[in-house]
Amino acid sequence: MHTVLRGSSREVTIGVDKPFVMIGEKINPTGNKKLAAALQAGDLEGVVALAQKQVAWGADVLDINVGVPGLDEISVISTVVRLLSQSVDVAFCIDSGKTEILAAGLGAAPGKPLVNSVNAEKKQLETILPIVRDRGAAVIGLTIGDAGIPKTPEERVAAADTIIRRASQTGIPIEDILIDPLVMTVGSDSRAALVTLQTIELLRKEFGVNINLGASNVSFGLPDRETFNQAFLSMAMQAGATCAITDPVKLGSAIRAGDVLLGRDDYAMRFLKYYRQAEALRSQETATAPQ
Repeated sequence: MHTVLRGSSREVTIGVDKPFVMIGEKINPTGNKKLAAALQAGDLEGVVALAQKQVAWGADVLDINVGVPGLDEISVISTVVRLLSQSVDVAFCIDSGKTEILAAGLGAAPGKPLVNSVNAEKKQLETILPIVRDRGAAVIGLTIGDAGIPKTPEERVAAADTIIRRASQTGIPIEDILIDPLVMTVGSDSRAALVTLQTIELLRKEFGVNINLGASNVSFGLPDRETFNQAFLSMAMQAGATCAITDPVKLGSAIRAGDVLLGRDDYAMRFLKYYRQAEALRSQETATAPQ
């Protein structure tokens, strides 16, 4: 099953037989005081730089979230999306839980964007899915139900079933529904990653849909987070995950290596191209860094 997303001039196909798709996570002010302050001040030069850096490091899609308390998010997300569509050519993932902000971001986005996200709660399904359908976008479905985050793989699959059935009834084709099996930190639950991996396997078997991850959540609260994230992503790719909202600078090389090991990069040609590009970017950053 293939999910196709489009930006201003570039198209990406998500599928288990395709290279793993990286959705750049950095345009999100949550936990980033510098970005939050820039958005509040209307200083968008840094936002453009973040977008361009992530694309240079291999991001196929950019997640865009402008959630800052007190900010006119409807106006800001429209401005940011339009500005970035002139600066990068990849598809956008409009990230908000508020329908009016999603609608504004989708209205400004070129091509075929992605929505992050909807869950299995009745109110969310009723309000967000029609916006996705009317825009002709794709959507990420979080496996969260009315009772909160399910603890078992089977319960998460049941939440996914609710999302898929309701989205299909709304008129969204199944290839435009990505399911997120939820990634929780192993710092507070040593079985959290295992539950996610088992959920991925069940989702692939039951529905065949594409599967997205908020991958870096797995290491929250732990030291050496990059090592945990790399290990987890490799396991998730093997289990059937097809894309992740992640940091391409830190994890791009591991993801591209995973594609080689899973037989999705003949003769490692894509990896070698990425490696040369990454080395050039590192050299450039070293040369321009303050002494």
